[in-house]
Amino acid sequence: MGNAKSRTGDFQENVLADVDAQLKESDDDVLVVLVDYPSPDISEPIFRMGERLKGLAEEGPWWKVRSLKTGNDNYIPNLCIAKIYHGWLFEGVVRQKAEELLRLPGNVVGSFMVRESPKQRGMYSLSVRHRAIKHYKIFRMDNSWYYISPRLTFQCLEDMVNHYSDAADGLCCVLTVPCQAYSSSTPSSITQPPPVVMRRNFEWKNVDKSQLINPNCPDNQQTRNMVSFGVRNSIASYLSLAETAGSNSTSNRKKKSKSVYVMSDTCNTLNEEDYE
Repeated sequence: MGNAKSRTGDFQENVLADVDAQLKESDDDVLVVLVDYPSPDISEPIFRMGERLKGLAEEGPWWKVRSLKTGNDNYIPNLCIAKIYHGWLFEGVVRQKAEELLRLPGNVVGSFMVRESPKQRGMYSLSVRHRAIKHYKIFRMDNSWYYISPRLTFQCLEDMVNHYSDAADGLCCVLTVPCQAYSSSTPSSITQPPPVVMRRNFEWKNVDKSQLINPNCPDNQQTRNMVSFGVRNSIASYLSLAETAGSNSTSNRKKKSKSVYVMSDTCNTLNEEDYE
């Protein structure tokens, strides 16, 4: 009887092992850097944490890799990398390292990874970036179906990821994109200067004060195109004050004039939406 149970247990283990092997089938070895290498204390790192690599050959405790960021080939220790399958399944990444990777630039709310326990093969967790990094244990049934909540079971991890990418269904948020860090091409830090708009010189001497005061005047088309409404009101107020000050100075040149800034009642007020 004991032998029968043992054979049944071995059969189940073999089935689960086959499922895991199929899950991790991949034509190319994609790796992620878990820690800067070499350490910044030693020299300038060749590879940065979160950078993705293409595995070329595994040579003992080392991997010969090609950076997807720079295209350069080099070597890195096995302990400094983890394999990635399907873009979202990270092999052997612990909880703390998952949080460090998800906090790297390039990740947004809903960025996620499914990670396999480094201590027990076939045991998975889901890590999601939200206001904080949330972790969910993924359970596997005897028939190798998976679930986070018992009311929802999935035949494979892909089905689970696809479902929670459409609806949160109890998670902190919908899954958006797999954990990203350094992309293959970094955006240039040099931005294009804003375009220079050439305008004709505005002849202030040719402006009639009545046109500025009355913006509805049909002859004021050029003025409305060149000057904003608020500026027109300010200029009109200034010209009006200047004219008054000029007439007072002619009657009594010894009397000092006092400048006053008057806000027009027609000035627009900014709504709070303008600051959002």
